[in-house]
Amino acid sequence: MELCSSAPPTSFHLKSFVVSLPISSTSLPYSFKPFTSLGISRLCHQLSHSPRKLSICTRASAPTAVSDVVKDPLPADLLVEEIQEPNCRIRLSVEVPPVVCEDCYERVIDEFSKMVKVQGFRPGKAIPEDILINYIGVDGIRKACVEAILKRTLPHAMSSVEGRALNDSIRITTSFSEMEKTYSSLNILRYDVIVDVAPEVKWVPEDGYKNLKVVVELDSEIDAKIAAERELKRRYKTLSTMRIVTNRGLQVGDVAVLDISATTVEQDGSEVKDVPAAGSKGFQFDTEDEDSVIPGFLDPIIGIQGGETKSFPLAFPDSWKQEDLCGLPCQFTVECKELFYRELPEMNDAIADKLLPGCTTIKQVKESLLGRCIELEQTAKDQATDNAILDQLEKMIQVEIPESLFEEQGRQLYGGKLLEVQSNMKLNEEQLEALSNPKAVREYLENQRENIENMIKQSLAVADIFKRENLQISTEELVKEVENSVSEFKKHKQEYDEESIQAQVQEILEAGKVLEWLREHADVHYVTN
Repeated sequence: MELCSSAPPTSFHLKSFVVSLPISSTSLPYSFKPFTSLGISRLCHQLSHSPRKLSICTRASAPTAVSDVVKDPLPADLLVEEIQEPNCRIRLSVEVPPVVCEDCYERVIDEFSKMVKVQGFRPGKAIPEDILINYIGVDGIRKACVEAILKRTLPHAMSSVEGRALNDSIRITTSFSEMEKTYSSLNILRYDVIVDVAPEVKWVPEDGYKNLKVVVELDSEIDAKIAAERELKRRYKTLSTMRIVTNRGLQVGDVAVLDISATTVEQDGSEVKDVPAAGSKGFQFDTEDEDSVIPGFLDPIIGIQGGETKSFPLAFPDSWKQEDLCGLPCQFTVECKELFYRELPEMNDAIADKLLPGCTTIKQVKESLLGRCIELEQTAKDQATDNAILDQLEKMIQVEIPESLFEEQGRQLYGGKLLEVQSNMKLNEEQLEALSNPKAVREYLENQRENIENMIKQSLAVADIFKRENLQISTEELVKEVENSVSEFKKHKQEYDEESIQAQVQEILEAGKVLEWLREHADVHYVTN
């Protein structure tokens, strides 16, 4: 039988294996699902806000979907050559012998005979092959045969990588037109499949994670006592009444409304340039909140009066949060538009309930605030410890990272980032579409490659420790967390896939179990900045 060729896409991904007919004669059922704004889930949002955005890649050690497929027996063995490629990638060169192709052809003819309606033949009645081919067309029969052969033989071809292949990483690289041409001329089918396999983690030194020595740097801002005092002061200030200053200049404790401008001079003194990023109009400056301005800003304006202007030089520190201003020397001009002082009530038990509802004394307020801050301090301390441990683990392993694993982790992070932007800025559908187009996602992945790969290393290290130490999570805990996540989806009327939720919840719980184990066994020292 002579079958002519056509030219579908050059490669395609396989998400699942559907062995049953009927078979489409116009297109392959395999497709790569691109990232879209609709694919961002609440659970991804949860992951993106964890201390180190840790998502354990347990799927790397789980059997791929291939092993779940019931293989349809073949009348002859396939010829499969396995070629190891970089980054945990394997290429399988597959040749399907004529006897298998012929068997698939007979099945396709039989299936079409049952499903098509040809005038003069009752439904379900066998239709002669030549009439069927003439009715459907040679091209349609050939395409259906190639698809049928692929669907039936691929699970057999993948047998050597069962239990190692990563989900959704399987891709046929041979063009469909090339497969059609080979099948038409030789009555065999040849195709190449590439698949990412689970990476192997190597510890340097071996079992080094069992003897971790970790130095954790803590910010003085998280000190519970200091934080509680600061919170009490903040709440106390909200009870104040603002009064306009009329007969004196700015003092510590006052609030000033300022117009600030800044300029900088070229090194040769030839040109004066405005620095818009360093200026502000109508800036409400609380003199007790010096963290809102650069160091040294308050002293030159002490004593300034309403309507007065002062000018002074000041340089931004090298560690300033805006990178383009770091270390920049400027000449500041400050005009005081308005000046206020606070009229505060007496700090006594009469205002306790206003400071913290439910409290009847100032002592209760202080104790309650301190208790809350102690909890926050411990949480921040635990997060800092976990992050320091993860940094150590990343440096202790050697591992190749499959590209599919990199793509998955990167897209998950980008999804969380989009959710954060959406919640802060309320993007419209057009803006979301622009941010989630393939080009924007690809740029993010490449710009963040090092960061993403480091996170994957941490995840793989944690997953390896979970297996090595035979750690366990209880079924009750898993079920409870999955139910909580599902209820959140239902509450917000969002679509969800319970199987995916369970997998991600399990990853989070396993990560927590490993980090708990590491904190108990590591030699941890804390230093405060």
